[in-house]
Amino acid sequence: MVATVLAGLATACGGGATAPDAAASPAAAPVESPPAASATTPGTATATPAGSASPASPTEPASPTESASPRPIVPPPFAAKIGKVSRAEVRYSWHEGCPVSVGDLRKITMTYWGFDDKSHTGELVVNKSAADDLVSVFSKLYDHRYPIRRMESVDVYKGSDYDSIDADNTSAFNCRSATGSSSWSQHAYGLAVDVNPRENPYVYADGSHAHKNATGFVERPLKKPGVVNAGDFVVRTFDGIGWGWGGSWSGAKDFQHFSSNGR
Repeated sequence: MVATVLAGLATACGGGATAPDAAASPAAAPVESPPAASATTPGTATATPAGSASPASPTEPASPTESASPRPIVPPPFAAKIGKVSRAEVRYSWHEGCPVSVGDLRKITMTYWGFDDKSHTGELVVNKSAADDLVSVFSKLYDHRYPIRRMESVDVYKGSDYDSIDADNTSAFNCRSATGSSSWSQHAYGLAVDVNPRENPYVYADGSHAHKNATGFVERPLKKPGVVNAGDFVVRTFDGIGWGWGGSWSGAKDFQHFSSNGR
């Protein structure tokens, strides 16, 4: 009796056991397997059909891939190239009688940091004896993210110092006299640089200045981008190569001006 019940139970659960001997059990109509949703009798283990795999666990949906954050744009490192200057490149800024020859000049093509928080490439014509030192200075200014409006040869302005300053152009060599003097300016030797002349104007002893666009930059100290103040990073960096600042002069102040002899 127990054997018959177990055999029937195995058949109902779809077991793979061998069917009971026909003599031991009267013939009966085939018994359909109960639907999968029927409950299992308490206390009775459900037999797993032989050779059948257990039902797979439902696959968890993959978590959505997080969108990658945009990579920050890394500015290029400072770069500079020192090259010879041709007569054509100083067509307006050099002439016969200048205190230096064209062969004494060098063109520095280098990276500078702009007011738009981007790197740019500019040119500075300088005395060959100062080229390496000035590359060192502008490398430090670039790494410090000191902004420069533009950096072009004064020949772009046909040698006009006024037009170059009005365009807020950082420049160096220009064979001309010093402001208010008949003596050669240090610019005529390629041994002076004017940095951001709008933000750092030439201010006469009476407080006047020559460029209307510089009106908001006459007073010092002044905390604005591109402005040079006494003892700041720009002044200290030029001081590191032995160059003096025109903003320290008595009387007239030339806030844009740095030169090898301080004049």
